[in-house]
Order: sequence, then C-alpha cells, then structure tokens
Amino acid sequence: MKNLIVSAAITSLVLFGAGSTLLGAGSTLPGAGVNSLANGDPSSTRIQRSDDMRTIIEQFVADHDSLNKKYQFELSHQRQVRMAQFYRAATNDLQRVDFQNLDQDSKIDYLLLKNRLNYLSRKLELETQQDTAIRSALPDVEMVIRMWESKIVGKPIEGQSMATDYFQMQKTIQQLKKNLSDPAPQLQAILKDPTLALWTLERLQAMQSTMNLLHRYYNGYDPDYSWWARKPFEDLSEEFSSYQQTIRLKVLGNDSSDPNAIVGQPIGREALYAELENAMIGYSPEALVEIAKKEMKWCDQEMDKAANELGFSDWRIAQESVKDKFVPPGQQTYLIRQMAEEAADYVTAHDLVTVPDLAREVWGTQMMSPERQKVNPYFLGGDTIIVSYPTDEMSHPDKLMSLRGNNPHFSRAVVHHELIPGHHLQMFMMQRHRAYRSEFRTPFWMEGWALYWEMLLWDRGFARSPEDKIGMLFWRKHRCARIIFSLSYHLKQMTATQCIDYLVERVGHERNNATAEVRRSIMGGYGPLYQAAYMLGGLQIRSLYKKLVANGTMSDKEFHDMILHQNSIPIEMVRARLENLPLTPQWKADWKFYQSLESEN
Repeated sequence: MKNLIVSAAITSLVLFGAGSTLLGAGSTLPGAGVNSLANGDPSSTRIQRSDDMRTIIEQFVADHDSLNKKYQFELSHQRQVRMAQFYRAATNDLQRVDFQNLDQDSKIDYLLLKNRLNYLSRKLELETQQDTAIRSALPDVEMVIRMWESKIVGKPIEGQSMATDYFQMQKTIQQLKKNLSDPAPQLQAILKDPTLALWTLERLQAMQSTMNLLHRYYNGYDPDYSWWARKPFEDLSEEFSSYQQTIRLKVLGNDSSDPNAIVGQPIGREALYAELENAMIGYSPEALVEIAKKEMKWCDQEMDKAANELGFSDWRIAQESVKDKFVPPGQQTYLIRQMAEEAADYVTAHDLVTVPDLAREVWGTQMMSPERQKVNPYFLGGDTIIVSYPTDEMSHPDKLMSLRGNNPHFSRAVVHHELIPGHHLQMFMMQRHRAYRSEFRTPFWMEGWALYWEMLLWDRGFARSPEDKIGMLFWRKHRCARIIFSLSYHLKQMTATQCIDYLVERVGHERNNATAEVRRSIMGGYGPLYQAAYMLGGLQIRSLYKKLVANGTMSDKEFHDMILHQNSIPIEMVRARLENLPLTPQWKADWKFYQSLESEN
C-alpha cells in the first residue's frame, strides 16, 4: 500500500501510467525518411505504410521510459524542460503522418497516441504550476537536484560538503516548521488549500525518497561520505518526517500513524474534465452522476421485486437474510472454483465469446491477507483469483463482516467478472492481440468489459433464484454508487465519511467493507475515474451491443471477440472500429452513449 497521504488523485497526476514517445535518436521507419525527432529536420518523409503506427507507438513508449529513468526527480527543472521538449517533438512528428492513407486500425492508433500526448503535456503543465505554487513550503529543492544530477553523471563528491548541505537543510526545515505556526501569506495560501497542502506532502515525500536513494548509493561504499555525512543524513531524515507529520496534523487534522485513517485529495472539476478527455468520455462529471442515479433507480425497483419474491417488504431485510447464507471457513475457495467453471461453461455453451482451452487451464487461486482486506474486502482477479475471506487472526466482528460480505450469492454475481469471461479472459487476449496498445490502457475497457458481462448475464437469466438476483443487484447498485461517491468526492461535494455512509445506507455494505471501498478509491493508487469506469464502461459496451448485436448486424461471439482483439483502449475507439466510423486527425469524443439505453429504464 502506498503512503497514507498518497491519494488516487495524486497517483493519477504523478504516476499516471507508463507514458509514451515517438522515434528516438537515430531511429528510422520502414518506408520513411530519418525521423524529425532524431535530427530536427521538419521535412521528414511522410509515413504511408499501414503498419507504421505500431512502430511509432512502440518506439514512443521505449523512448519515454528511457527519459523517465534518466530524469527521475520530478521537481527537477531540467526534467520538466526535457519532457516538455520531448512531447512537443513527438507531437510535431505525429502531425507529419499521412493520416488519410492509413487504414482504420492505424487511424485509431494515431488518435490514441495524439490523445495520450495531449494529456501528458497537460499533466506536465499542471504539475509545473503546482510545483511553483508550493515552492515556498519546500526546503532547498535546488540542492537535492544538484546532488541527484551529480549522482547520475558520476561526479565525485566531498563527504564534508554533503554533510554541511544536510545540516543546512535540517535547519531550513526547522524554520519551515516554525513558520507553520505563524505562516507568511504565501504559506497560508498553501495551508488553506487542501489540494496544495496534499501536493506539498507528496513532493516532500518525493524529495525524501530521492535523498534516501542518494544515501544508499554512497553510504558504506564511499568512506569519506560515510564518515562525514551518515549522522547528518539520519538527523535530516528525522526532521523531514517530522515536518510532514506537522503539516498533516495542522492542515488535515489527521495522525498518519492511525492505520485506519483515510486521507485523500479531491482534484476538482477542471482536473476531472482533463481525466474525462483522456478517457474519451463526452460527458461532464455532473452528467455522469445523473446517469448513475438513473441506473440506481432501476436497481432499486428490481431489488424490491426480488425482496418480494422472498417474502420481504424491505430490500434491506432481504439482503441481510442473503448475507447470512455464507459457507463455513475453509470452503470458499472450492465454492469459487465451482462458480468459475459454471460461468465458463455457460458462455461457451451459448456461443457468446471465444474461450481458448489454454485460458481455462492456466488460472489459479490464492488467499488475500487480512491487511490487504482493509483495502479490498472482496476478491480480485486476473490469471489468479485472490479470495477475500476471514482468517483465524481477525476479530470476531471482522470475521462476520467478511463472511457476510462474501456470501455465495454475492460471490456468484462476480466470479465471472474476475475470471471468464471477465478479467482473466481479457488479460489472456491482451497478450495475444495488439499488445502494443497496452500503453493506452483504460479502466473503462478493463473494468467496463467485466461489468458489462454482469449486465448481459442478468438479461439472459443467469440468476437462478431471488437470492442470486439480490446478489447481482447488490453489485450493480455498488457500481452506481461508485460513480456517485467518487465523482462527488473529487467535485468536493462529499467527504470520505459521507462516502462510507452512502455505501452503507444506499447499497447495504457492511461498514468495514464500505470503509475499505472508500479507502481503496481514495488511497489505493487508483486514478480519480477508476471507480466510475466500471458502470460507465459497461454502459458504453451495452450501447454498442444494442446497436450491433440486438439488430442482427453481428453475432454475440463476433461482437465480443472483436472487442477483446482491440486491447485495452477507450471504448470510443472500439466503437470507431466496430462501426467503421469516419475519422479525422481533429476527432473529438462526443458520443452520448447513454441516450440509446434510457428507454430501457
């Protein structure tokens, strides 16, 4: 788990994904002249071969990874300048591609790369602006940059000089701590803005991590460094931690030593728009919340029907009765395997999607630790399904919450989400079809696909009983709630505590599980749109299904196989491939995918 203060929003700004780049120095393309990024020549030959876009993307990724390794310290001005230069050169080079002569798949690749470059450039600008705004709260950034760049080039160091630098930085931090009690106007602005305060903490942590790397590099190897600088570094490290803790307590009112604390960074409406643009979603955050509320209303109606079938007038009472039907400790993994085989058999027997024999053969199971269940109270999937179920070391209330939250009817509703036809089948296909597109991976495709199958199997009557229906509807309500609480949190309309209460009261979560869900959303290293992507991605695919399969244009298997063969890209681009939409280099996402589904509700 990441440090307490690292929210999903911060992670999206700082880590954001593997990144990308066009051709590096000396690179050439088949059928093209020497690339302009390599030699600065703006007259490079236009690229016409249909397979060139794959080459460009692969080299872009490699070059970007190389630069990120070279310029690791994010506060470095040299890094900011170099990356901005790189994105401009890559964008200019991409514009020289002869778009009209590309086939449809390559046009999609072009737009994917263009969208990524726009986002990376915008993200870098935002980071630079925020770094400038918080500079007065940071100690001796230039000194850390100087030390780091000396290490990169192997420049000889003087232990006494570094010891002096460490000592001076320690004094600077002590003064900054004093300033927190009577801050200057510029520092007051930082402390009053939770976004800037949390960004300050993130950058302080980055500085400390960089200095830890420097210390490990020299200490014990360079005797001059060890003799002079070891003790000053240890003193400085303690002061760094104390300064961060002081900010947490003063600004956030939270003690990071509390393992149950939830501290995040709402990113605001403007930043959410940037994220939506990158995901190629043509709706505002507020419009997406309204979509979720409409879907929630449908879930409520269906939940009432299922509760009535069980003889209950209140869905909450019906849901509680279903939760109590858990299996004994030690039996959950056997139940999961049975359910996994059932789902794989179902989609194969009904010819819904291609399931290679090898995909059925290679998945496995493991158990989730009690610590990890604080963030993931339910199972996770892929080629291994990670089963969340209580262990003997958990407290009695925690055991009961885990047992009830992972009852057979809740579990049956999502085993197929994690394995086949869900995430395991996705990941199996991603390694075998257009793997180079993984650079553009998006939860709207990853999670949307798995959630879409929950919808499709509901429509096909996969639920065998009212209890199964309640299990499936619990998760569907949960996905609606994720859109509502996560976007409302980042719009600064709901607090973490209000998010937890909403999940308990509106969906029927056990409180510990609701807390874990909110902690996962805010602090689990996920992007700000990740939780919303489940239902919204599912609705996108559902809209395509209604248009292309329900009217007989494609069979179920053709439709599902083609989606899997596109790899993890924004579903708007999947749509462009399935419908063979006319594309231009200036294309912008404006698909109102929900309009075609509203009549169903």
